Amino acid sequence: MSDPTTTSTVDLTLTVNGERRTAAVDGRALLLDALRDGFGVTGPKSGCRTGDCGACTVRVEGLIAKSCLRLAVAEQGAQVQTLEGLATDGALTPLQSAFWENNAFQCGYCLSGMLFAAEDLLERVPSPTEGQIREAISGNLCRCTGYDAIVDAIASCAGGERPNDRPGGAPA
Repeated sequence: MSDPTTTSTVDLTLTVNGERRTAAVDGRALLLDALRDGFGVTGPKSGCRTGDCGACTVRVEGLIAKSCLRLAVAEQGAQVQTLEGLATDGALTPLQSAFWENNAFQCGYCLSGMLFAAEDLLERVPSPTEGQIREAISGNLCRCTGYDAIVDAIASCAGGERPNDRPGGAPA
């Protein structure tokens, strides 16, 4: 019988941000830890480790996923996109630019989750309402901005209803 306190290392091959790579990782590692420790990408953050905060959000095979809830070896051969893979040739995407212009982040901890959730929403609903935006980002916690700047950034990028466009400019 094997000793449960020893760890076995496995070679994990992923396509990370368009580049096929292999790293030796602990066979019990979460995708979050394999990405950060094995592949050296730091966009996904370790927040709650329970899937509640969204700081660890990535795209796996094109779908947004909480990397703290996924076993790394289960993703063998998968395509994974992290925050680092959003910009092309160093140029920010329109959504990233909107976050910058609207001061929609401060510490950056929630950025992966917010950007991936917003991107996912905008792919499905090109001109979302404020309510749809707030629902889409509801699985992500931000401790700095109070969410209004994030909602404004997403709305400005989408052309959707912005809080300041409503009578009185008050948030809903």
